[in-house]
Amino acid sequence: MMHGPVADQAETASMATGNSPVAMLGRALSVCNNIIVVFAALALIAACVILSYSVLGRALFHSPNYWQDEAAVFLLVGATFMTSAYVQSQRGHVSIEAFVGLLSPRANSIRLWLVDVASFAFCTFFAWKSWTLAHEAYVDGQVSNSMWSPPLAIPYGLMALGMTLLCIQLLLQILIPLTGGARR
Repeated sequence: MMHGPVADQAETASMATGNSPVAMLGRALSVCNNIIVVFAALALIAACVILSYSVLGRALFHSPNYWQDEAAVFLLVGATFMTSAYVQSQRGHVSIEAFVGLLSPRANSIRLWLVDVASFAFCTFFAWKSWTLAHEAYVDGQVSNSMWSPPLAIPYGLMALGMTLLCIQLLLQILIPLTGGARR
């Protein structure tokens, strides 16, 4: 069991020097991620307000809630998937740390790179399937099975876009060491 900071959790990828396309893409994704985090925070607050309103409305006024639960779920799905690239840029996703203390810094950087490659492969497949799901929901006009019936293309699209941003972040983390950038 470890109680102190883990070496690779503090590491964030630094951009390659100069105006390389990797550095420009990294800066653009960083700006995009920072904007998304603000909107995701607002979405989480909105979900809390909506759910609180739902509980109070049912308890005090015995009013039905047709849309509140589903709206909160849509906001939470959007916030979760859209911020995944930001979390990855901070190396905040769950990682296995059993070998961090046993490996040399060079071996740890290779381990991180290999994990990024494996994660990229999985997330690319997930993003592709998410885009096909979102497309099918949009084309078929699929809606949820509730009385409110919002289009399912909304959460599926947010899921697909979030996974795509995560894939771009992972791709950057794979390319940076190959283009002369270093992990700090």
